[in-house]
Amino acid sequence: QVQLVESGGGLVQPGGSLTLSCAASGRFFVAMGWYRQAPGKERELVAHIISGGTTYYTDSVKGRFTISRDNAKNTVYLQMNSLKSEDTAVYYCNAKSDLRSEYWGQGTQVTVSS
Repeated sequence: QVQLVESGGGLVQPGGSLTLSCAASGRFFVAMGWYRQAPGKERELVAHIISGGTTYYTDSVKGRFTISRDNAKNTVYLQMNSLKSEDTAVYYCNAKSDLRSEYWGQGTQVTVSS
């Protein structure tokens, strides 16, 4: 029953912006966030946010990306500014109801290229 539906990926030039969204359904999630996986690299945590508003960002995106959530809509967003070619990856929405319950979206491609 749990579904995470991602949207907002696409092709953007370096320095551009994109906003990703992930609409979750089926249950309430304590933590929601975004991971990404570039070709030849392991999947990495980009950012996450808990229901109370506390956020985390990996160092490479601090100051450029902003994560937010609408608890009523069970939706998490990732505003990505000043995009670099290194940000090119498949971005996956992640949601956790507790430490032992984790769910993933299908992924959305973000390509940063001139």
